[in-house]
Amino acid sequence: MATKTAFITQIIPGGITFSGKTDSGHWLTMDGPVEFGGRNAGIRPKELLLLAVAGCTGSDVASILAKKRVRLDGFEIHVTAEETEEHPKVFRSLHIEYVFYGKDIDSRAVERAIELSQTTYCGVSAMLRKAMEITHSYHLVPER
Repeated sequence: MATKTAFITQIIPGGITFSGKTDSGHWLTMDGPVEFGGRNAGIRPKELLLLAVAGCTGSDVASILAKKRVRLDGFEIHVTAEETEEHPKVFRSLHIEYVFYGKDIDSRAVERAIELSQTTYCGVSAMLRKAMEITHSYHLVPER
């Protein structure tokens, strides 16, 4: 079993602006809104979950479609999460919308790539699915 690590450091003493890095060595700034003691200088920590799931499944789907020689002119993912009103405010559901740009894209290949990502490969989706409902949809757009 592999062990992964993360490190954060407070940027401004007493504030909630942090810079952090993981085993890959890349730094990221996280912060909150001014009304909560932040400087609005970085992404919110909970928002990172949305980017993580999009990046994870996006990498899977792009890789699978490339192996199937499906040619795309572009690819986007839009993630929408429903958040509870009470504290702790958590995501209770998440929807992943895949948007593929290009002509004559094989919808069966797209569906299979998404299915493989969601059921076999995407570790972020697998972890989040234990805490919330995750749904998905896709659209094929002939021109960008």
